[in-house]
Amino acid sequence: MAGKKLKAAYESFDREAVFALEDAVGMVKKNATAKFDETIEICMNLGIDTRHSDQMVRGVVALPHGTGKSMRVAVFARDDKADEAKKAGADVVGAEDLAEAMQSGKIDVDRVIATPDMMGVVGRLGKVLGPKGLMPNPKLGTVTPDVTKAVEAAKAGEVQFRAEKSGIVHAGIGKASFGADQLHENASAFIRAISKSRPTGAKGVFVRKIAISSTMGAGVAVDPTEVSKIAG
Repeated sequence: MAGKKLKAAYESFDREAVFALEDAVGMVKKNATAKFDETIEICMNLGIDTRHSDQMVRGVVALPHGTGKSMRVAVFARDDKADEAKKAGADVVGAEDLAEAMQSGKIDVDRVIATPDMMGVVGRLGKVLGPKGLMPNPKLGTVTPDVTKAVEAAKAGEVQFRAEKSGIVHAGIGKASFGADQLHENASAFIRAISKSRPTGAKGVFVRKIAISSTMGAGVAVDPTEVSKIAG
């Protein structure tokens, strides 16, 4: 049945065409007919060579309407900062005890935050957290003394992004149950963030392709010239 739905979705539009972002979002939302609330995703193919350090694309963006996903947040902190993290809504708070749990493979979280003084403990978890994209990083705001702000941002739908080796960057920008306007605004925010993160070493066309899709649905190509309109 899923195969028939996907085939029907692809047959509902010209797969060789590119569309305005607003139209692409509407098409994907319309074709998201699974029995669960599908995630709407954006994928961007960038003109970068990630083998060069001056062409890395990485950062965070606060989506205006959140992601629709419940984020589990872990915080490495002690004493007052630990209490602050708990009050802010962190799901797990600890120090060496939390590090031991993660070292043993217990990492049921979506974001890891640490106060600067805890990096001596967290640093030893590089091989565990790194491959999962969970290693706290000052540039991403996840190594900070302001744990309240960091936890609240994560819970509110802040999205981290990082280009893969192939130059592709992607993220969930909401749920099929979101309004089309909400998805359009979230997608626009993500595109603006990527546009602003253009590295100094990138030459030529930066955003080569954009596609919007749902978990079980067909991908719809977005006209790359939309980037200049959205980025301003």
